[in-house]
Formats: sequence, structure tokens, C-alpha cells
Amino acid sequence: MLAKLLPIMIVSGLFAAPKPATLTFHKDVAPILQARCQGCHRAGEAAPMALLTYQDARPWAKAIREAVATRKMPPWHADTPHGAFLNDRRLPEAERNTLMAWVDGGAPEGNAADAPPPIRFADGWTIGKPDAVIGMGADHKVPATGTVDYTWFVVPSGFTEDKWVEKVELRPGARSVVHHIVLFVRPPGSQFMSQAKPGVPFYPPKGKKPEAADTGRGSFNSLGASNEMISVYVPGGDAYVTRPGQARLVKAGSDLLFQMHYTANGKEMVDHSKVGFVFAKQSPQQRVVNTFIMNPLLKIPPGAPEHEVHARVTVHTDVELLNFFPHMHVRGKKFEYRVKYPDGRTEVLLSVPRYDFNWQMTYTLKDPLRLPAGTEIDGVAWYDNSPNNKFNPDPTAEVTWGDQTWEEMLAGFVDFAIPLDVAPTSISRPKPQTQPAAGQ
Repeated sequence: MLAKLLPIMIVSGLFAAPKPATLTFHKDVAPILQARCQGCHRAGEAAPMALLTYQDARPWAKAIREAVATRKMPPWHADTPHGAFLNDRRLPEAERNTLMAWVDGGAPEGNAADAPPPIRFADGWTIGKPDAVIGMGADHKVPATGTVDYTWFVVPSGFTEDKWVEKVELRPGARSVVHHIVLFVRPPGSQFMSQAKPGVPFYPPKGKKPEAADTGRGSFNSLGASNEMISVYVPGGDAYVTRPGQARLVKAGSDLLFQMHYTANGKEMVDHSKVGFVFAKQSPQQRVVNTFIMNPLLKIPPGAPEHEVHARVTVHTDVELLNFFPHMHVRGKKFEYRVKYPDGRTEVLLSVPRYDFNWQMTYTLKDPLRLPAGTEIDGVAWYDNSPNNKFNPDPTAEVTWGDQTWEEMLAGFVDFAIPLDVAPTSISRPKPQTQPAAGQ
């Protein structure tokens, strides 16, 4: 009998499925964490825990599995059919499966000799060592409780010559209470925020809203003809980095204005935020300018579950569109950027169907998109002012434009690349108006 079974056993053994290799942290998981996660998951960054070592990651194994299984992490909120993006954070399916299988297999450490060399991050910066670091000019005490109005700090740049800038990164000093930072450049002669003095926190007068313009439903930013926003910090956001041959301009003698949004967290904190610049090593071929499409006349009815608001502008010179940064507050539900070309064609360039106020992201196009003069840009925002929105502070309120999170904004930030001989002021010619369009 054994003689008869032996050939069968041998043949069966030949076709037995090989035992799958054990996935380990050092060999299989660490390279993925380096490429996708460690930019935020390390000391001093936005993530709540580090994922640099096995000892860091092992206690969070189940949480890692859940986050990648539900596609919550890495954060990315753009809808797939619209646009291809250079900074797409979504995990390739093979990497996603590897992380889940590693956890399912007991999250073993493996052989440390298989580990990739650790990444050497520049101390405190994601852009490498800056060529210049400028603080906001003063230590600022943030109270433990209460509402803190937007606080502005003006700081002379000290630049004695025009500077072309390739990278800009804002770093909060007291991260737990810094909700966001917006950095503006005020060139010599500008009267923008003229009452703000170096080293002294400034609180603009309340009650004055920006003007809406252009098509009657929106405008480019109303900061004045020559002022420019050059960087934003939000938790989980990216530093502002230009492409080869492009740079931002900071003119000699300019002031830097830090717009600080603080949120009290129950503990008094002292903040001293700063900005780092990496300068271009040679003159660029294109200038990058940042602006935003806005509708400060929005009115969201009480209880509305999906109220639609538009901000439309027309560009009056050829531009290259580089990236998008949609901004709303806690009632923000979804956001789209659409364009209508001069020949009548329309296109959705970015769709964010599940806007997340806690992860406000920049979406950088893989390939810049040329917009010819006459192209209309439409920023479309939807707001959930219903009781079903768990972040809604008051579903019974009519909501209008305002700085604080219980108020709202429609601000569709964009980066344009323009020739060096084109003035940023020629991009759009606003037509001020005072009344909202019907339904807005």
C-alpha cells in the first residue's frame, strides 16, 4: 500500500503551494513609512506619534491597519477622475496590502540588518536647511481660554536686494495652539496693514469685509495691487516649493506679515513662529504668484444640509495653473474648481467630495495647465449647516463670512506661473459690487 501511495505523495508535494514569506517591519514596512509617513510622523511635526522605528510603530499596529484599510491615511481627499497630481499621497495598492498583511501576521520586527538607512531630516525643516530664517518679531502669549482674534505681526525682511525664492516653509512655535499661519509680503510703499508696527501684535478693526468683484460673485484677493501671499501653514500641509525654472519674488525692502490664527486649548502658551526661505541659485524663467478666488458675500441658511456657493473670476492674461488649495471652515462639505475656456469648453479640474477642515491640503497638478486669457475660474463650495454635521457649532444660525471657525469662508487659493515681464496685477481686473448674486 505504501508503495502505491508514495508516487501520489511525491507528486502532491511537488504541487504544494509555497509558504508565503513573512513580512517584517525592517524589510517591508520601514521603506513604506519612510516614503509615505515619516514627513509628518516624527518629533515636532503635525502627527500625534512618531513612526521612525519599530519601537515607535509597534504599539500603533492596529491603528495603522485601520487607517490604511479605510484610506484615512495618508490623507488625500481629491476625487480620482479629476486631475493627476504631483503630490498624490494615496498608497499604491501593493503598499497598502503590505501594511495590512504585516499587522495581520503579528507585526514582526524582523532582522535589523534588512532596514533601510534612516532618513536624515533637516532639523526642524522639511525644505532642507534654509538660506534665511525670520521670526515673527516677538514672543506672543496665547491665553488658556477664550476666543483669540486674528493676530498680525509685521517684520522687516532685511533684504537689501530682490530675492527669488524657490522654497518657503512656515513653522509654528507653539504648534498646539497655532491653527494656521498665512504669510504676506508687503513691498515698499504699500499701505496694506499700515497701522501694524514691528514687534507689536496688531488686531485689525472688526466689521470690514473684503469686496466681491469681477463677475459679481467673486474676486481675486483684495489685499491691494502689490501685496502677495507667499505661504500658508496648516496642520498636515506642505511647504511651498516651486518647480525648476520658477520662483517667487520678494522685493528688496519688503516687510513680512504673519497672520496668526490661534486657538486656545486650556493651557497658556507662548508662540514665536518663523519662516524659512531657500533662494534660487539662478534667475528663473517664470514667476510664481499665489492668489485666491473668494466670495465674501456668502450667506448659508439655518439648517441647510448642502448649500451651494460660487466664486467666479476671469483671467485677463495667459497663465499656467500650478496648484489648488481649497479653504472653508467647519461647515465646509465639498469643493470643486471648474474652468470655462474662451471657446466654451468646461472642465472640472479638482473635486474634493469630502472636505476635511482638519486636513487642508494643497493639490499640485502633475503637469501645469495653460489657461488662456478669457478663461473663467469657478470655485464651487457646498456647506452643511444642518444638525447632522457633528462639527456644526449652531445649525440654527445664518452663517456669513468671517475669520473665526464658527463663521465661514469661500477661498479657493491657486498658484499661477507667469512670464517675468507680466505684472501680477494684470491677471484680473476686479469690478467691485456690493450685493450678492441671487441665491448666494
